[in-house]
Amino acid sequence: MSMIKIPRRALKTATALYLSITALSSLASTNPGEGVKITPIFPPIAEERFRGEIAMQGLRELGYNVQEPKETDYGVMMMALANGDADFTVHLWDKLHEKFYQQAGGDDVMVKTGEIMPGVLQGYLIDKKTAEAHNIKYITDLKKPELAKLFDSDGDGKADLTGCNPGWGCELIIDHQMKAYGLEKTVHVNQGSYFALMADTITRYKEGKPILYFTWVPQWIANVLVEDKDVVWLEVPETDLPGGKNDIDTTYKGKNLGFAVDKVEAVLNKEFAQKNPAALKFLSVMKISTADESAQNLKMQQGEKSPDDIHRHTSEWIAAHRQQFDEWLQSARAAGAQASN
Repeated sequence: MSMIKIPRRALKTATALYLSITALSSLASTNPGEGVKITPIFPPIAEERFRGEIAMQGLRELGYNVQEPKETDYGVMMMALANGDADFTVHLWDKLHEKFYQQAGGDDVMVKTGEIMPGVLQGYLIDKKTAEAHNIKYITDLKKPELAKLFDSDGDGKADLTGCNPGWGCELIIDHQMKAYGLEKTVHVNQGSYFALMADTITRYKEGKPILYFTWVPQWIANVLVEDKDVVWLEVPETDLPGGKNDIDTTYKGKNLGFAVDKVEAVLNKEFAQKNPAALKFLSVMKISTADESAQNLKMQQGEKSPDDIHRHTSEWIAAHRQQFDEWLQSARAAGAQASN
């Protein structure tokens, strides 16, 4: 039986081609986002940039060319994702921002995924000293003019409630609840720059004056005005939310806070998600705790708030969670490889 001789030049060419294909396959499995631009979109709230930086770093390690994030309020953010003007965010509160999500087209044009941050809370709080001295437990206790006046900081006889920024999801709920609970005559909601308003609220507390405010967790305020030490959550008599969606869980430690016990999810443009299973998978498994974000936010409040500071906080967090982070990357690479086969 005679051996078939393969010309040396053809053998070299075949070998080179095999090695090239192997190298490209290895690159694709390691960097499934190689050559793909991805544009994040985040809210213009510096305290929420941390989780976005974690997401961007993971996508960079998958090979994606991560663009400078766009910044806008939540309603516009959903429209941008729906229209393909941006590719992803990690800032959608599942229940709180549902109206924005649906108005932009919902599941037809976007993909909700994962649990970026579970167990996020919202509600109304007052200082513990005033709560105990006057037996104030419910937000509706402030229908009594004599109790409302305790929180009057501008002399109009109404309680001053530090509210949230116009355009935020919480604005819609607070406006609805002031009417639903009959508080419009005795409570005035102060709106503007939330953190500037809260700086004034904290100053009032330090001066020993009663305070009333809306907040959410996670963020640094929870580390300054500490639950059950400095302040207490107010209850609502019954859940009453816009659109009549009142069968959701609004209870925290036995108290009905009136706001959904929520979770933060990632949202991607649907077409982008379909074409980029690795990015979709990474954002579906990425998760950070409310405690970690609150701790980072406190560093910002104490002066570490420059972009370089936030980048450093991100690098430190990833280093401390490197094993978990690598598992997320491995899952994303596997999803990319499976899709390419």
